[in-house]
Amino acid sequence: MKRNLYDEDHEAFRGTVAAFLDREVVPHIDQWEEDHLVDREMWCRAARAGVIGLTIPEEFGGAGVTDFRFDMVRSEEIARRGVGSATSGWGVSDGIVPGYLMAFGTQAQKEKYLTGLASGEMIGAIAMTEPNAGSDLQGITTKAVRDGDDWVINGAKTFITNGIHCDFVIVVARTDTEAKASRGTSLFIVDADTPGFERGRKLRKLGMDAQDTAELSFSDVRVPAEALLGELDRGFIHLMVNLPTERLLIGSGTLAAARAALEWTAEYVFERPAFGQTIGDFQNTRFELAELETRVDALEAFVDRCALALNAGELTAVDAAKAKYLGSDLEIEVVNRCLQLFGGYGYMLEFPIARAFKDNRIQAIFGGANEVMKELIGRDIASRHKR
Repeated sequence: MKRNLYDEDHEAFRGTVAAFLDREVVPHIDQWEEDHLVDREMWCRAARAGVIGLTIPEEFGGAGVTDFRFDMVRSEEIARRGVGSATSGWGVSDGIVPGYLMAFGTQAQKEKYLTGLASGEMIGAIAMTEPNAGSDLQGITTKAVRDGDDWVINGAKTFITNGIHCDFVIVVARTDTEAKASRGTSLFIVDADTPGFERGRKLRKLGMDAQDTAELSFSDVRVPAEALLGELDRGFIHLMVNLPTERLLIGSGTLAAARAALEWTAEYVFERPAFGQTIGDFQNTRFELAELETRVDALEAFVDRCALALNAGELTAVDAAKAKYLGSDLEIEVVNRCLQLFGGYGYMLEFPIARAFKDNRIQAIFGGANEVMKELIGRDIASRHKR
């Protein structure tokens, strides 16, 4: 069926993204994966090309785009080239972080940080996860204590995307230890040059090798009252506001990745000879492709509906959780089964399916583990049917 999601503006943007990736990312991906870090200058080049800074208002140097479909176009072009580990930091610094600043930041905070993000001269991070608190954010122990006009932050965070390169980080901290985390948590902006803030290990991961991921520590980090982002003790509620967008970013990205894997595989199996014919001429191969493509088509229909709902301000956290859970599980299955059709070459990192195999396992974990997504969906079902 013809996909009617995009218009001419989206396709023009697709050309811009494709050209940038082919020029500035694809030639360097292997080196960045070896370094476990991308060239920081890539962010500035992306900003100049108009590839990042999409959602940031024009008054702060961004494009002022409120149409989520542009994010989807970008994800599709990234997935086609298999360079997601080099650009995954955009999802945080160009997607999640600006959302919090635009929704809850003061004018001064917006002028300083959104302007820097839009130009690519600043990279942002958000520090939620702790060594003993992942998907359950109510278990965080990092604390911020008021001391005169300042706040003093102590704690440790881990698995932080952009942790090495970041110029500032939005920190989730407990500000009322007597209250539940949902009512005693606040958000603070900490500049990377603040005394007491330290970057720990650059973490080595199963996949996403070029992604900048680190441990962070806060030892008597003193920030002014103006560093509070949003309202005091309402940080947990603030985090919930942007969850639909954050989880749809993951869901749409998994759709793009699954579709790309199918395309690589279809091209390969109908060229690779075996037993006097191509691999694609075997019924089992065609059945595999038929099943996977049908399921990816179904996922596409749901994700497209979610994107339009988000644009209309109607996407619920539950439906976003469905997109994240359904998409990440399907992507993992698609890539796994497609790799099998590549045979031995599927195990070679020179083939994009191999890189996708090691990169995609995180999709079912970050952004809230899929078990948490199913719990959220299940609670919603229960609330509608319990008597």
